[in-house]
Amino acid sequence: MPDHLIHAVAFNQTVRALAAVTTGTVSEAARRHRTSPTASAALGRTLTGALLMSTMVKDVDRVTLQFDCRGPIEGITAEADAHGNARGYVKNPAADLPLNERGKLDVRGVLGDGMLYVFREGGFYELGLSKEPYTGSVPIVSGEIAEDIAYYLNKSEQVRSAVSLGVYVQPYPDGTFQVAGAGGFLIQLLPGADEGIISGIEESISSMPYVTDLIRQGEPPEAILRRALNGSSLEVLEQRETRFRCNCSFERAVRIIESIQISEVRSMLEEDGGAEMICHFCSSVYQIGAQTLQDILDVAGQEADGGEPVH
Repeated sequence: MPDHLIHAVAFNQTVRALAAVTTGTVSEAARRHRTSPTASAALGRTLTGALLMSTMVKDVDRVTLQFDCRGPIEGITAEADAHGNARGYVKNPAADLPLNERGKLDVRGVLGDGMLYVFREGGFYELGLSKEPYTGSVPIVSGEIAEDIAYYLNKSEQVRSAVSLGVYVQPYPDGTFQVAGAGGFLIQLLPGADEGIISGIEESISSMPYVTDLIRQGEPPEAILRRALNGSSLEVLEQRETRFRCNCSFERAVRIIESIQISEVRSMLEEDGGAEMICHFCSSVYQIGAQTLQDILDVAGQEADGGEPVH
């Protein structure tokens, strides 16, 4: 089954519940960026968190989570849109540490201290229209990513939230590895939630297996949420497929070249005979040839002095 997430409510619409299986999405991100096992887990958790948060509020086109941290990974950025597309990267994909005292990947260690920034953007990007983005931030309090997102939601948005995110990395004797399970859930208490319900949810979450264990056993998001919600029935509001997908393109790369100083474009042409653009989000490489650079110079020259091309 393709990666997908669900958005549901429970307990007479006093609890919002979201869950996602993102194994393929995270695996593709790790492949593209050639991340270490620990960096793969950190990036995968952040991508899943962004996907879950992208469904929480209406009129939001995309959500970006940015960890600006002082650990060896140096930083993580993940973006998800309203259509289930996610992309992201880490500043140091080779960052890795020995397993922690619990025998788990040391995501906390590779992040270290720093800040979590959340950007919510809305608008009609296809038409070039957008609203002023909403920005919030909190200190990194855990480094485990799920706890930091929960802290942000509780502190900055004043919504009592529980978040669980996981990435299971299967190592092989030859030193390679596979992302064998990834996903998570996010539960929020809405106005009118009964304290008894809250206690039951807290107890269920604390006693349930790791979310990656459930995903590896084949449990879908609905079943994971029922476990977290103490067996409650769900009213599913939305279901969408998720995937790793970047919106970069050759045309966007050319537009970036067009935006820099003409002297730099001329230097690219004369010294290198072209340019190479690499997308941070997906590691795609775009080769900008000499003729394209000359066309950019010609257009700039015509705009500058009434029609004479630049040579």
